[in-house]
Amino acid sequence: MSREMVYVQQCMGVNGLEKVILREVRGFSAEVYLYGGQVTSWKNELGEELLFVSRKANFMPPKSIRGGIPICFPQFSNHGSLEQHGFARNRFWTLDPNPPPFPTNSNNKAFIDLILKHSEDGTKNWPHRYEFRLRIALGPAGDLMLTSRIRNTNTDGKSFTFTFAYHTYLYVTDISEVRIEGLETLDYLDNLKNRERFTEQGDAITFESEVDKVYLSTPTKIAIIDHERKRTFVLRKDGLPDAVVWNPWDKKAKTISDFEDNEYKHMLCVQAACVEKAITLKPGEEWKGRQELSAVPSSYCSGQLDPRKVLFSYGAF
Repeated sequence: MSREMVYVQQCMGVNGLEKVILREVRGFSAEVYLYGGQVTSWKNELGEELLFVSRKANFMPPKSIRGGIPICFPQFSNHGSLEQHGFARNRFWTLDPNPPPFPTNSNNKAFIDLILKHSEDGTKNWPHRYEFRLRIALGPAGDLMLTSRIRNTNTDGKSFTFTFAYHTYLYVTDISEVRIEGLETLDYLDNLKNRERFTEQGDAITFESEVDKVYLSTPTKIAIIDHERKRTFVLRKDGLPDAVVWNPWDKKAKTISDFEDNEYKHMLCVQAACVEKAITLKPGEEWKGRQELSAVPSSYCSGQLDPRKVLFSYGAF
């Protein structure tokens, strides 16, 4: 007698923190911690991990978890009055009892709806009422989808402004053998040069030193090609015009306490974001931003690893 498929399982994770495991029939899986509303694992049907989490990651609140997909809200980076990347990744989220209807494939059974609201102890530096609803779904083909809805619930008539990013850490075999296609010729802000604006040169982005760039007005699809593993990550996004690319390289890695010295070789952050132009919501208004990740064999790319063949042959967003 076959056991019925369990698509969603609640259990305890590291240090007793509550987590949810999502599973699909073909063997794909994802893990989500309620602390931070954070995806910490995404595995393909072979059980191979597709996201990077540092071996030194702290699963000890109030420290954020180094790796996976932290949620940066209401501030990206440290340009503002809040802690770096805001507070959403340092808060305990709850299961949403009344999720709004999300436009999602009816075949998706592996999903979780989370909610984060204002708290009295968190109003000091950001005194606003809000509802942040997050759906994390695992598609039948293994796609990992995150949809965020943020609503201004202020009762004092005040608008609020925020920036946002899905701080996605991808696991790569060797950073020096990785290239990104889809961001070439675009303007970017270089965080290593006081956010000075430049235009990307060359036909693809490759890595040989520290990178921390915010690409502006980016396409809805970006390809990250891991030559060593013959795997291509396809990132699709909606409502998030920017894309942040980050790797600390060797010197910076040694300064990060929850990151091993050589782990920079096996990770790359490519983040769907809204950073350059902040989002402003009036009371009652809602913003939505979505990211979808797929991992496909690089043979989809043709011999030239043409990103257009990957992106357009893989279907519309």
